[in-house]
Amino acid sequence: MDIYVDINAEPNGDGSAERPLRKINDAAAIACPGDTVLVAPGVYRESVDPKNSGAEDKRITYVSTEPLGAVITGAECISQWERYSDSVWFARISNSLFGDYNPYTTLVYGDWYFAKADKHTGCVYLNDEAMYETSGLEDCIRGEISDVSWDPDNSRLKWYAEQDAERDETVIYANFQGLDPNCEKVEINVRRECFWPSGTGKSYITVRGFKVEKAATTWAPPAAFQDGMIGPHWSRGWIIEDCEIANSKCAGISLGRYYDPDNDNYFSTKYVKSPTQMERDSVCRGQYHGWLKENIGSHIIRRNDIHHCQQGGIIGRMGGVFSIIEDNHIHHINNMMELGGAEIAGIKLHAAIDVIIRRNHIHHCTMGVWCDWEAQGTRISCNYLHDNQRPQGVRQLKGGMMSQDLFVEVSHGPTLIDNNILLSEVSLRFATQGIAMVHNLICGAFTCVGEGTSWRYTPYHIPHRTEVMGFMTILHGDNRFYNNIFVQKWPEDDAEILHDIDDGREYENRRVGTWVFDEYPTYGEWHSQFDFSRPADMAELEKVHFGHLPVWSEGNVYLNGARACRQEKKGKCRLITSDILGKAFEPEQRFESPDGSEIIFDTDYYGDVRKGQIIPGPFAYLHTDGIPSDK
Repeated sequence: MDIYVDINAEPNGDGSAERPLRKINDAAAIACPGDTVLVAPGVYRESVDPKNSGAEDKRITYVSTEPLGAVITGAECISQWERYSDSVWFARISNSLFGDYNPYTTLVYGDWYFAKADKHTGCVYLNDEAMYETSGLEDCIRGEISDVSWDPDNSRLKWYAEQDAERDETVIYANFQGLDPNCEKVEINVRRECFWPSGTGKSYITVRGFKVEKAATTWAPPAAFQDGMIGPHWSRGWIIEDCEIANSKCAGISLGRYYDPDNDNYFSTKYVKSPTQMERDSVCRGQYHGWLKENIGSHIIRRNDIHHCQQGGIIGRMGGVFSIIEDNHIHHINNMMELGGAEIAGIKLHAAIDVIIRRNHIHHCTMGVWCDWEAQGTRISCNYLHDNQRPQGVRQLKGGMMSQDLFVEVSHGPTLIDNNILLSEVSLRFATQGIAMVHNLICGAFTCVGEGTSWRYTPYHIPHRTEVMGFMTILHGDNRFYNNIFVQKWPEDDAEILHDIDDGREYENRRVGTWVFDEYPTYGEWHSQFDFSRPADMAELEKVHFGHLPVWSEGNVYLNGARACRQEKKGKCRLITSDILGKAFEPEQRFESPDGSEIIFDTDYYGDVRKGQIIPGPFAYLHTDGIPSDK
C-alpha cells in the first residue's frame, strides 16, 4: 500500500493520494510491511518514530518524492527577536516548546568526553550556519574569533542561553554580527532526533532522498545510549540512501547501541570502574540483549551527503556489524571544535565486524575513519581521503582528537585497507595490530605505532560472528604491507601540536613509510623464539607471548624520501590474495570476504582489472586524468 504525506495538505487526511496526511510520523504509526510512504516536498518539523518493523521480503520504505525536497528537521524558526545591544539580540522561548527534553539545559557530556563540558545540545542557526555557544553573555557580546575553529570567520557568530525560572523560559542571546535576525532565517534546535524509532527491533526500513537536519542529539560514547539524527536503534537491515544529513549537534547517523540503564555512561556517573572495563561489559551485555548476526546490523548506508555534524557523520557501537557504507560524501565534521573526545570522526565505529567501507569521499574532518575495538573482518577499500587535518595556524582544542585519515585502535584484526588514496598529513594512527595494507597511495605518516594501548584487553570473535571468542591485550605488529606507494609529501620533521591551552609541547611523526616498524621481527625471527624440540615452558615463554608480533613488507615503492622498514622484501610486485595475507594472529581468521571466500586483489580503485604486470598503488595502470577531485 502507498501512504501519501504532504505538509501542505488539508487537515484530517487519510493517507490516500487524494487526502494525504500532513505528518510523516502519522504515516509511521500505520505503515506495515510492504508499505511505501511517499512524502511530498516541504519542511517537516517533527520527529519520526516508526512503530512497525518491515520484513526482509517486505520492507517499509519512506521516500521523498522529489530528491532532497522533503526536509525533516529538529529545529523551529524563531522570529521575534529584540535588540539587546549593538549586534546582540535576544529571544524568549517558553520551555513548553521543548517538552521533557530541553536542549538548552542538557550538556554535551559523558564517557570519553575530554573537552570542557560547557556546551549544550541546543544550537542556533543563522541562514543554516551553526553559531558558536559561549559560556557567558560577555563572551557573546565580544564575538571574538575562536582560535580552534576550522572556520574562523563564522566563529564570530555567537549565542548564549540562560533560564528564567520565574517565567519558565529559555532566554537566548545571539550576536548576529550586524544582521537583523527578524529579516533572516534563524532556527534553534528543539527535537533530539529526526528519524529514530523509540523502540528497538524495528527492522527492514528504507529511508530515501530526504534532507535530515538540525537535531539536538546527545554525546554518544560506546557504553551509553547512542542516538543520532537518523538511525535504526538496535535493529537489522535498514537502508539509508540518497539523503543529505547535516548539522547534528553530535551524530548524524547512528548505527549504535541499545539503551542499557545498568551501563549508561557508567564511568562519568559512578567513577569506580575504568571506562575500558565498562566497554568490555558493554560487549558481553550486548549478547544478552540480542547482539547476534541474525538480529542486528546488516545495514546499507549509501550515496548520502553527510556534513557539518559536530561529533560524527556515522557512529555506532556494535549495531553496525555486517553493514556496508559506500559511495557517501562525508565532510566538515567537528570543524567548529566546540566538542572534544574519543568519539569524533567522519565515520566512528566500535566493533565494525565484517563492515565494508568503500568508495567514500571523506575530507575536512577531524579524522576520516576511526575503527575502535574489534575491527575484525573490516574492509576499508577504494576510499578517497584528504584534508583531514587542522588548517594552518589553527590550534588544537584541549581534549580534542588528533587528525588523520584513518585510525584503527585496539583491535586484533583482520583489518584490510586496500586501494585507498590517503592524502592527509597522517594516513593512519596505528594503535592496533592485525592490519593488511594493500595497493594504497599513502602520502601521510604512521603515528602512535606501538603506543596508546596500555593494558587494553579487547575482545575478538568467532570469525564472521558476534559471539566473543576471547580477550587479549594489544601486542602490536601482525601487520602486512603489500604493493603500496609511499610519498613524502610533507616536511619530514615531527610536527608540533599547538593546543589552545598551553600545557607543554607535543610532537607527532611526519616521516612517511614503514620505517616505524624497524624494531618488529620478521616472521622467521618471531617463530625462532619457540623451541619445538622440547616441551613448552610457560614461564620462559611469557615474555615471547607478550612481545611484538611479526611484520611483512613487500612490493612497496617509497618516493621523495619516504623510508622503507628493514623487513622490506625486494623484488617485483605480485598479485596479492587472501592466501598470501594469511590469518590475523589472535582470532586466527583469514583476511577474506565476509562470506569466507578468498579475496584476489585484481581490481583497482576505479574497478579496472589488473592484467599482466602488477604495479604498486591503487591504479592498475597510469591514469592521465589524475586523481579525481570529487566522487
